[in-house]
Formats: sequence, C-alpha cells, structure tokens
Amino acid sequence: MTRPRSMLVIAPHPDDEVLGAGGTIARFAAAGGRVTVLVVAAHMPPLYPEEVHQRTVTEGRRAHELLGVAESEFWDNPAVLLGEIPVHELNGRIHAVVDRVRPDVMLLPYRDRHVDHQIVFDSAMVAARPVGPGRAIRLVACYETLSETHWNAPHLEPNFTPDWCIDVTDWIERKLEAMRCYESQVHPFPAPRSLEALEALALFRGSQVGVGYAEGFHVIRLTAAPEDLLGS
Repeated sequence: MTRPRSMLVIAPHPDDEVLGAGGTIARFAAAGGRVTVLVVAAHMPPLYPEEVHQRTVTEGRRAHELLGVAESEFWDNPAVLLGEIPVHELNGRIHAVVDRVRPDVMLLPYRDRHVDHQIVFDSAMVAARPVGPGRAIRLVACYETLSETHWNAPHLEPNFTPDWCIDVTDWIERKLEAMRCYESQVHPFPAPRSLEALEALALFRGSQVGVGYAEGFHVIRLTAAPEDLLGS
C-alpha cells in the first residue's frame, strides 16, 4: 500500500470500541496504522443527564488517546433512540465517514441483543458494500461487546462464534488501562463490564488459539493477508 494503513472502528456507544477491539486498535496504531473511531450514539438526554453525556465523551477521548487513536468522532444521537432516525439518513452519514476515511480495515459491532447495535451494524454494512468507497476496504469484521453480545438467546438468535482471533498479549494492559478511563461504565466484578471479566474474556479467546490474550472477531470480508493489514 502506498498510503498508511487505515482502520475505522464503528461503535454504537462510548466504551464498545474498547470492550471489543481495544487491544487490536492499540496494536494497529503501534504498527503505524491510522485509527478513526466513530461513536454513533451517546449517553445523553432524554435517558441520561447531559453531565453523563459530557463525562463519557471526555472518558472516551482519554481512552482513545491511550490506545493511539488518531481521530475520534462522537455523534449526538440519544442512546436506544437510533430507530427514530430515518434509515437513509443514518446510512448516509456513516457512508460519508467511510468515504472520507477510506479504511483498509473496518470493524463493526456484532448484531446482538442491543437494538442500537443492530441498527449500527445494519447501516455500517450498507457503507461497507464493495461498491464506491467500500471497494477499498480489505477487511470487514465484527467484534464482540462484553455483556450485550453474550445475552442473545441461544439457538433462537445468532451466537457470536469468532472465526478469527488477534493476539493482543502485548496490548492487554493497554486495553484494560483504556477501559479504566471509562470510569462511569466500569462496574465491580462479577458484572460483565468489569475489568476482571474483560481480562477473562481475552484470556479465554487467547486459550482458544494458543496465545496469552486475544480478541475475537467474525470476518465478513477479507481480501488481503491479515498480517499485511495489521502489522507485526
């Protein structure tokens, strides 16, 4: 590639990007890639006070800086109310980001139990189609979000079964440190969004592929060798 490798991570809410791909983001950035994170929905009124909104954005920017994210974009769409946005409008806004960023790698939320995750996945998939700017994307994959992804009803809804795991052994501490930045979103163990649970999931994914720690993904489209995209 003649330009720096580019990754676009699309998150439904602040912290989803760290939960699902924090280690991969840090690894990609350290290898010289440029990472853009788009957070589509916000913890804002009417369901959350405005101070919560501002706090999570501040926490997110701090976490992104720690991971090496080059560009952070937080949209002001109330959480759980994304369905009120006309489909064509949300599709168009996400498509515009893809057109501007021109990512080689695009990471999406898995289509799980949370309605916002489903809506963001659907719109991101429209933008990721192999036409127009989507033709330049070499890898499209879904990450798991600790809690929501694992609350699907077994056999009645699709279960997250990773077919690709990225070794983040060298980056697990950075991932956990980034999650600590989201102080308002971290809960004491045994809550699923606890640091202990997050580390345990990475340890389990690592054990599945014979490394110390890993993040699991479901690949949707891959047209280049992963090592060429992610670096060492």
